[in-house]
Amino acid sequence: MRYEIRVDGQLSGTLTEAFPEMDHLVLSGQSVLVGPVVDEAHLYGLLARCRSLGLRVVEMHRLPE
Repeated sequence: MRYEIRVDGQLSGTLTEAFPEMDHLVLSGQSVLVGPVVDEAHLYGLLARCRSLGLRVVEMHRLPE
């Protein structure tokens, strides 16, 4: 499965490094993390990582295969 997670603002290099399994790009003032998610536990771990880093998740969805 591949997911896209959008967060407010532009991630710094340090914050980008907190998500090594995800590709990162910036669109319209939002950072977009895209990458493989192994299972539900991994997904919740990514969301918990966002929260612990103070990132506001704007949107998240599974990408078509």
